[in-house]
Order: sequence, then structure tokens, then C-alpha cells
Amino acid sequence: MVTPELFAAELHSSLTDASLSSMNFLNEVAQRFPEAISFAAGRPHEANFDVALIHEYLDTYCRHLAEAEGRTEEQVRRALFQYGRTKGIIHDLIARNLAADEDVVVDPESIVVTVGCQEAMVLTLRALRRDERDVLLAVSPTYVGITGAARLVDMPVVPVSSGDDGVDLDDLTAVVRRVRGEGLRPRAFYLVPDFSNPAGKSLPTSRRRELLRLADEFDLLLLEDNPYGVFRARGERLPTLKSLDATRRVVYLGSFAKTGMPGARVGFAVADQLVGDAAGGDPTLFADELSKIKSMLTVNTSPVAQAVIGGKLIAHDYSLLRANEREIATYARNLAQLLDGLERRFTGPSRDAVPRVTWNTPAGGFFAVVTVPFDVTDELLALSAHTYGVIWTPMRHFYDGVGGERQLRLSCSLLDPDTLDTGLDRLAAFITDQV
Repeated sequence: MVTPELFAAELHSSLTDASLSSMNFLNEVAQRFPEAISFAAGRPHEANFDVALIHEYLDTYCRHLAEAEGRTEEQVRRALFQYGRTKGIIHDLIARNLAADEDVVVDPESIVVTVGCQEAMVLTLRALRRDERDVLLAVSPTYVGITGAARLVDMPVVPVSSGDDGVDLDDLTAVVRRVRGEGLRPRAFYLVPDFSNPAGKSLPTSRRRELLRLADEFDLLLLEDNPYGVFRARGERLPTLKSLDATRRVVYLGSFAKTGMPGARVGFAVADQLVGDAAGGDPTLFADELSKIKSMLTVNTSPVAQAVIGGKLIAHDYSLLRANEREIATYARNLAQLLDGLERRFTGPSRDAVPRVTWNTPAGGFFAVVTVPFDVTDELLALSAHTYGVIWTPMRHFYDGVGGERQLRLSCSLLDPDTLDTGLDRLAAFITDQV
């Protein structure tokens, strides 16, 4: 028998947590069955990937440094090749983008450019977690990345029901009062207000305003994660929480993975809250506090990756709506095809063969949720991949506890029309056989 050098019981408790294992499990299923059609990955569509654009955007950013900022050739080289500013080098360009697309006006110094949005989550939670009394509230079901980040900083996650409109505000009120009655401190409430991962839900504007009012009443920070807001398929775009935020209650978490380039791994946090000093000194920006942690975690975000993203912003007048016109159309087409395809396969004459199969109808984004009359397990996912050639995500992976046992998430972002239809045929055969 091999003698181990380390034991799991001696390592951090997060390493045995289900939330950290979920992503690995889903990736392993995709690798084991490469021929299966995958509705699991929430990745950008690859039709518009073009290596030449990387060079074009890099050149655009370098010209910007030379012409708009008056940098010398040596200074431009140094900006790309050397260690960069911890808070990032494209913070001013991100501020212009937020003003152009989201009507959010912030000081560029309140922006920390991170290694993907995942680092922004870790930095924020690490800063907020003071001791064992601190907890994070999160809409349930929720993105597994925030649950995993909370585990890494030893911050328990307390679920809040999503209700019909993205957040059940009565449940939020009850949860805040309950945890405070237990001597705990709810430091923040995490949510994805637009086309949430995994449920695809969106908050109406009235619900957003009421949520901000409750945040003031309960002295609660809101962590607004907005990777999908650009990709509305129908209806008017809604204001972000941050654009409605008059009292600096919202820490805005952003990512260029879906709108820029996932391989660049560039995200950001807008943290314009003021942090007071017990000694009575001048307050600092919360962003400056986050940058202290970042300096010990990743030192800085790749200047080359930032330059590519910055070049894309400059090339499209700082608007990701303009930069993603083709992608917006692609995702709207795919979502409509997905929802129409479910309708054709599970209503009318098909309803008699497959009873009680329902789904939600998001107005944008990548995801839809299907509810079925049987328990959805990881074992069934493996069967679906092996025997039927189709992969999806069990919704229970997005609940921190009980929930989602009879639901599966479908992502339509990565597929072309023909593959999407074939995948739906395979999914219908799988569900029919299980019923």
C-alpha cells in the first residue's frame, strides 16, 4: 500500500466541499464523452473568434498610449512588458464603458482590474470576512463560483429564495433578521440581476429599486454580478443596480469573459464605498483595500491581456453593446431556437408521451431550466452522455443544500443551429425514456 504524505483532514475544509467538486465533475463528463453534444458549458460562441483581432486590439491600445496619452515608445513597451499597477492599467477605459453602456458614472480609481471576475469575488469576500460571525447571503440557486469563493475564505453562505422575479424580498428580510438574531453579521447579498446563472431570471426595475431600499434599511452591501446583461434577446434593457445606486450600496462585479475574450481572463470590481479609519483619518476607497489583497494574491492582472481588452473597448467607442452586435444576435437566435425546440418536443401530441415537463422562458442570456418528473442525478447525467450523446447540468449543483432535484440547466450559447436541434432531439429521447 502506498503511504500518503498528506491527509485530507489536515487540508483546508473547502477541498472536500461539494461546491468545489461540481465544476471538476462536469468538466470530466465532457472530457469522457467528447462526441456528446453539450448543453452544459456557458461559454461564448466561437464563430467570431479571430486571432488577427488580438493583434489588432493590441495595436489599437498601443496607439492609444502613444497618441492619446503621449507616451514614448519606451513607456509603451514598459506598460506591456513590466509588472503593472496593482489596480490595473485600463481602469479609465472600463469607467468609460460603464458610462456608455450602463449609465454608471464612477471614479476610475474605484475600479480594480482582476484576473477574471472570480478573483474580484475572492478579493471582495476576503475583505469583508472579519471573523466567524460574518456570512454571505446569496440568491438560491446561485452561481457555484461565489459559493466556492466563500468557502475559500471561510465565509458561510446563507440562501435567499429567488421567488418568481429573481429575489423574494420577503424572504431576504426574514433571512437578514434571522441571522442577526443568531448573532451573525450578513456582510453582503450576492445576486445576478440579469439572466442569472443558473436560472435565467431577471429582476424587474421596481424590484431593483425596492432591493436598494432594503439594502439601505438593513445597512447591507449588494454584490451585483453582471456577465450577461448585454445579451438581452427581447424587451428593453433594464438599469443595473449600480446605475440606480445613490448611496454606494452596490459593489459591481464585471467580466470581459463573455463580452470580450474569455482567454484574456480580465474582470473587475467597482468598489467606490468609503472605508473609515477608527482613528479619524481620511476615508479610503474600498477599491484600495481590495488592491492590498490583490497585491498578495496575483500581484497584478496581465498588462498584455488588459491591453487586448482595452483595445477592443477603444475600437468600439467604449461600448460593449456595439462590440457584441453579432454575439447578441447569435445568442438571441439560439435562445429562441432552444425555447421553440422545447415547445415542439414537449407540447401538443408529445405532451401525452412526456407529461409534466416544463421550462422557464428567459428574455436573454445563456440559460434555461427544465423541470422533469424524475430525480436528476449525476449518474443520470453520465447515462445521458454515454447512451444518448447529450450533456446538461443537474440544477442541484447550484443549491447549497436541498433544491433542484428534478431540474436540469441548459446552456445554448456555444452551439450552432443544427447541433442545437440534434441535441434537443437527443435530450427529448433521454427524458422520454426516463419517464
